[in-house]
Amino acid sequence: MRCVVCGQRVCVAIIRGPNWRAGWFAASACRSGKPNDFERGPANWQCQDGGKGPSASDNNVLSNEVCKACHQAEWEVFYKNSHSKSLASGKERPERTGCEGCHGSAKAHTLAGGGKETIPRAFSLMKPQQTIETCLTCHAKDFNRANIRRPEHTQHDVACTECHSIHHPATYKSLLAKTQPELCYQCHGDVRALFEIPSKHRVNEGLMKCTDCHNAHGGFTPPFGMGQTSKMLNMAAGSEQPCLKCHVDKRGPFLFEHEVAQTDGCIACHKPHGSTTNALLIRNTVAQLCLECHTGTGNFAANNGRGIPVPDKATHSLLDPAYQRCTSCHVRIHGSNVHYRFLL
Repeated sequence: MRCVVCGQRVCVAIIRGPNWRAGWFAASACRSGKPNDFERGPANWQCQDGGKGPSASDNNVLSNEVCKACHQAEWEVFYKNSHSKSLASGKERPERTGCEGCHGSAKAHTLAGGGKETIPRAFSLMKPQQTIETCLTCHAKDFNRANIRRPEHTQHDVACTECHSIHHPATYKSLLAKTQPELCYQCHGDVRALFEIPSKHRVNEGLMKCTDCHNAHGGFTPPFGMGQTSKMLNMAAGSEQPCLKCHVDKRGPFLFEHEVAQTDGCIACHKPHGSTTNALLIRNTVAQLCLECHTGTGNFAANNGRGIPVPDKATHSLLDPAYQRCTSCHVRIHGSNVHYRFLL
């Protein structure tokens, strides 16, 4: 530990008198060169050179050992915290390491004997934007946080400390306050309900996590959906849809593309969180889904009424059950290298 007056590393004893203030220490040596003995009054323990302990005007950084004296529980698990790397590396400036790296100088807090109001950066008292700016002093260089100022979370005053717990995390990876998906379900109750539907991505079963598809810190504008889709996606291969990270057979490129996949994306036909249909479709039947775009009536498609410019004179009677499941014939609906109607 270091003397709070001269900063020298010394052996210390915490002094508790009638007027004791947390963090005042009697040191066995002092850089001032004065004799190594101290006034023995129970109400006033100080270095022989007359030092009165830390003052609020001091800009010097205290040792983390000073914080440890009162915040023992936090200190005992701090080595598991990724923020402890700032101490272990030995490369960071003292004011960028340990407790004071996040909370600011502890001298005023020590002099006052505690209290949140004396901490320069007490996160429970800070506004969301202040919290974000504080964290970004170190984390701004991380590419996956490049858009943190513009996603829905930030726009709705969801600060870093809403999802992350630095001192008491449920998981030390990412320092989350709760494990996924329970953390996300605290706000996204509608999505939780969708994951209870029989046909869904298996998030509740632990085979996937929300962050496999989503970037809670915000992402770049997706190149599909006319820029109107969520900006909180983990894009695949830089700019492709997140779905293609797992469904690689749908990536293409195909000689005959299904245009809607390139313009509106997978969500034009699928509900990624859950659906009552086996293929996570947005409509209960395949025919209902296809008719949202391919709206020919009567002699179906005879007048090129499907919305795509290809010669097609086939007659489809949607009263006939044989024509009500489009993918029975158009089996390569995501794209084909053989047939322009996606038949093969």
